[in-house]
Amino acid sequence: MDVASAKLIATALAIGLGAIGPGIGIGIIAGGAVQALGRNPEAEPQIRTMMILGIAFAEAVVIYALVFALIIKFT
Repeated sequence: MDVASAKLIATALAIGLGAIGPGIGIGIIAGGAVQALGRNPEAEPQIRTMMILGIAFAEAVVIYALVFALIIKFT
């Protein structure tokens, strides 16, 4: 296996595995928010704020994985 193909495989693994965890986390966050809204609709502004913050932090991990994958590919 040459270096170029190893870089492509490493790039694909970095972004692929880096997106699995946050994807699952976002699903859990959204599911929890929907359940909380079903139980207590009056708390919707607080629940929505916390859900958006949780999703933003989970998406930050995907962005780090993307940056890492791009560094692998172009160096």
